Order: sequence, then structure tokens, then C-alpha cells
Amino acid sequence: MTCQLSVVVPTPAHSTLGGPLSYRSEFPLAPGTLVRVPLGRRELLGVVWDPEAQFDNAAPEYELKPIAGVLDGIAPLTARWRELVSFAASYYQRGLGEVALMALPPQLRGLSAEQVARRMKRTAGPAPATAGQIAAAPTPEQAAALDAFEAGTGCFLLFGATGSGKTEVYLQAVQRLFEREPQAQALVMVPEINLTPQLEERFVARFGAADVVSLHSGMTHPQRLKSWLAAHSGAARVVLGTRMAVFASMPGLKLIVVDEEHDPSYKQQEGARYSARDLAVYRGRLEGAKVLLGSATPSLESWQACEKGRYTRLVMPSRIGQAQLPKVRLVDMNLQPHKTVFSPQLLDAVSQRIARGEQSLVFLNRRGYAPVLACTACDWKSECPNCSAFRVFHKIDRTLRCHHCGFTERVPRACPLCGNVDIAPVGRGTERLEESLAQLLAGTRRPGGEPVRIARMDADTTRLKGSLEVQLAQVHAGEVDVLVGTQMITKGHDFRRITLVAALNADSALFSADFRAPERLFGLLMQAAGRAGRDAIQSGSSEMWVQTFHPTHPLFAALRQHDYPAFAAQQLKEREQAGMPPFGFQALVRADARTQEGAQAFLAAAAAAAAGIEAADRVMLYSPVPMSVQRVANVERAQMLVESASRAALQRFLAAWHPVLQATREKGMIRWAVDVDPLAI
Repeated sequence: MTCQLSVVVPTPAHSTLGGPLSYRSEFPLAPGTLVRVPLGRRELLGVVWDPEAQFDNAAPEYELKPIAGVLDGIAPLTARWRELVSFAASYYQRGLGEVALMALPPQLRGLSAEQVARRMKRTAGPAPATAGQIAAAPTPEQAAALDAFEAGTGCFLLFGATGSGKTEVYLQAVQRLFEREPQAQALVMVPEINLTPQLEERFVARFGAADVVSLHSGMTHPQRLKSWLAAHSGAARVVLGTRMAVFASMPGLKLIVVDEEHDPSYKQQEGARYSARDLAVYRGRLEGAKVLLGSATPSLESWQACEKGRYTRLVMPSRIGQAQLPKVRLVDMNLQPHKTVFSPQLLDAVSQRIARGEQSLVFLNRRGYAPVLACTACDWKSECPNCSAFRVFHKIDRTLRCHHCGFTERVPRACPLCGNVDIAPVGRGTERLEESLAQLLAGTRRPGGEPVRIARMDADTTRLKGSLEVQLAQVHAGEVDVLVGTQMITKGHDFRRITLVAALNADSALFSADFRAPERLFGLLMQAAGRAGRDAIQSGSSEMWVQTFHPTHPLFAALRQHDYPAFAAQQLKEREQAGMPPFGFQALVRADARTQEGAQAFLAAAAAAAAGIEAADRVMLYSPVPMSVQRVANVERAQMLVESASRAALQRFLAAWHPVLQATREKGMIRWAVDVDPLAI
């Protein structure tokens, strides 16, 4: 007997083959089974899909290709997992096979049945119970939050001050789940890879190494495969991961935790542009699992969902023990001499911390030595030849490096245009900031008389494997007096010795054209402030310093009071008046072409052809415009905003518009993509 199967494979994003393909099998296979199938000259990994997803169950007029093999040792992916993938592909306007295969570990695609069987043996059966660290008694606020979480259903937002012990709430929520259901699984998500090691350490200490696995893009292919198999088989009870972990196959999933749920890193920016936080909420409904979103500065979407009663808000306003939130001090840079980098007041405060043996954190969200190198005699600047952006000067290796396309050159000895040897850095990055601080603090001594120790932590210094862990260990051990870095050091880290946090150049987002910029800035500053004073003994003297040219801005007034609810209320009022998310819904269509004219012409033609399609009368299409960085790697980029007051109407429009976009593509176009619920416009 010959069976016809529907199989999803990773077809190209812009091909017309977005759904399952039909193949022949000598025996029936359950939906969710992993198979190998031929496609063109290649053999690909595919997933058997539900029969109703077939194009035609009748006998085809052409000869179907047979499947090439079955990965027998791996249990089929569940119906709920397939439903999650189907929803993500539909909502974010991507191919079904693209999303399904993106969610599977890459190494799975090249394994034989025998290799699969060997790897499954290593993860077979549930992990034995291991004696873990005994949990400390929860604080009254933690206990109240846990009790409310246990008693309720659906999605919860844990609104807790930095240092209030949200991680302990996550740990105890997982522990209570396992006590009720020993075979249950929990998914715990963090926004960035650098937060995974410290969280993994705490979960392993509580539940044992056999029960906890990680899933993130920083792992090797064999590591990811091992973790995925452990989760898929149920051997791993806790999966820790970044946004990609939302698609982890976990047949016993009963609890999903999304830490720092406001973080933009949960939104994928390439390929399938999905929001892992939003998919986590959807998956919770599918699986009948509780979802716990945690943040000291929640996204306005989640805050509004609580206001409307769709989520349950749990509040923990106090820090653990007697620890206090830091005092916020604003330095009016209008009163400082021109080109002042560190105000004398801030420098004195940092020096006092060093003399007392305390640590300070200084963050500037710009890596490199200087954002641009310029000639003092002519108009030459270190522009990238491939992008409409400047190459950043990195002094440590004397290079000019484009942070968009990666193009790197040695710093020229003289100006390429006029030959002037006096070319100088303009602006300041973390590398130059580190150098400036070393000079300014050269005469400062630690309590034992030793010179000050300054460290820098950004994408450049943590590039090598293991370097992040080494640097974090040095900070925790007190081997660093002043830590300089980008926003990666302001998120989630439990630095016990830091009593002063300073934010430089915080004004850049205040008057941005992006309506989300104030929300991101306030969240970043609040999170940064949360790194100070986490030790109760030192918290009374902890401070957050902000150097600004706009000290009377309402954002800073809310920051001084640590008053997120007031800030959220003001922002939501403005957005409601403007019809912006979460009161309206958006999508961006991005186009890449050989020329800017070609990219915009494609978008204009697609907009003109959209007039007669479903729900077009309920959707607003704006004119095409260049992207903020309009050329990257010699590819011109343009975008067009699509808005609607109805999410359902926007989705119907986008689904009907997709074939139009396919048909509109012309010569010179490289690619196009739809970004639903964009975070940056």
C-alpha cells in the first residue's frame, strides 16, 4: 500500500511553495514524524504534517517522489507544537516549513537513523531526582505573588522592583509545579545569551544538573542537539533559553517564564520576525500552561493587558531585606564647560566609591573608540563604502570597522582626500571612555593604596568564547573598581558591590522619531539603576547619576521617583491619542534592491495593487521611505508602514496581500519581508 504524505520542508522564504509538499511513503506515518525527503537535487529534513494540510488527498496526476528515510528513534512532534508553528507562520507571514525547520536543531538534519538512536540512548528516560539547594523562605511579597500565581490561571505579569527577588519567585514556582507534577516541564526564557550562565547556575543549584538544559544560539550544534533531545524526550524538566527556546519541543510543558519580558531582544530581526514573548503567551494557551512574565519595567503592551484584565498583575515593590532603591541624581550638562565628558561632581562620586572599596558602573550605548574618524582640514569622514553609515574607529587594533556590514580597514596614515596627517576621532565610544576614565582616575587609590582597576565589557571584549564568564567573575569577586560598558551590563546582573551607576549621553532617545524610544530609554535607565545598591548594607548610599541637557524632561521626573506606573500612564495616554500600539496595530514591509528607486517603486506598486483586496478599506498604507540606514552592504533598503485599528483586519489584509507582493517583484529586487508588530520604525 502506498500513502500520500504532507511534508513541510524549509522552502525559500519568497518561493510560492509556502505550505506542505506531497510525497509518497510505503507505510503511513504519524503527523509530527521527522523524515528526509528529496527537493530538487538536495535531500532535506522535513516534518510530516497533518492530513488536512494537504493540497489534494486525491491521486495526483504526476508521480510523487518517495520519502528518503524516517528518523525512527525520535517521537513525533506533538499536535500542539505543530499548531504553534502554524500560528507563527501565519501571523508573521512566513512559510510554514521555514518556521518549522528553523525551530529544530541544525545537526538533526544530517544524522542517520543509527546516529539518532545512539544520541537518544544518552537522554533516554526521565532524569533521576537530585538533591538540590534548599530554597530560602520567601519574603511576604514573594509569598503573596506565589500564592496568587498558584490560585489563578492564564498569563501573569510579575511587576517587581530590581532586586525584589523575581528570580526566586521563578524558582519556587517551578519547584511547586514539580512537587505537584513530577513529570512536568518548565520553560524559562531570558532575552540575551549573556544572562543564561548565571540563571543556569541558580537553577542547577536548585534542581540538579540532570534536570536543566540550555538552548541558545551561542551553543555548538552538538550541544543544541543534546539539549533539544533531552527536552523532546522529557528527560530535561527545565529548559533555559533565549527567544529560539519558545519553539522547544516539550511534551510535558506546564509553565513558561519570560524574564525581562520588555526586552526588545525577544523580537527576531531577521528571517521570520517573530516575538518570542507573544508566542510564549500564545503557547501557554495552547498547552494549558501558566505563563509568568517578569520585569521591573514592563512593556506597555503587557501593562495595558493588565489594565484591561487580560493578564493578572503581581506586584513586588520592595527590594529584598533592607536594601533600598538608589537615589537618582541629574547633572545639568548645560552648566558644564563645553565638551565635558565627566562632570566634576560625578568624577568625585566615583573616586569616593573607589576609596571605600566599592564598585561603580558607567554605561554608554556605543562601542568602539569613536563613532567616526574625521580630517581636520577637509570634509573627509570614515564613511563605509558599502553602507550609508560611518565606520567606527577601534583604537585597540587601529581599525575602522563598519558595525552594519563588517567591512574593516586599517586606519589610514593620512587623509585619503587631502593627505592631511591630522585626522582625529569625533565622538566617544566605550573604548575611548575607558581610556578617559583611566586618565581622570590615575591619582585615585583603593583602600590598600593600589591603583584603580577599570574594565570594559561590550560586544568587542566578550567576543571570544568564555570571555564573558571570566569578566563577570572578576566583577563579582571585587577585582574591578569601575566597569564600563554598553547596555549589555545593565540587564539582569546581580552585582552585589556596585553602589554607583552613571549614564552618559542619555538624551539621544528623548526626541527620536521612533515613538517607542522613550519607553526603551526609561526601561534602560531603570534597569541600569537596578544594578546599584543590591546589597542591603551598602544600599543606603547607592546612587544613579544621569548626565543630561534636558533635566526637566518628564521622563527624568518619573525616573527620580522610580515611578514606572506614572511613566506608563503618560505614555499610554499619548499613544491612545495617536492610535499607536497597543491601541493600534502595525506592520512594516521592507524592500531590498539594487537601487533606492527600485526598492521604493516595488513598495509603491504593491500599495497601488492593494486597493481591491480584502480589508483594504480598514488599513492605512503610508508612502515608501528609505530606512534610517538606507544602504547596507551595497543593498538599498526602503520600508512602508501599514496600520490598522483592528488586528484581525490587518491580518486578513496581509494574508490577501502576500500573493500581490509575490507578483509585484521585478528585476533588480533582492528580497522583501513583512515585519508584523515591528519594534523599530
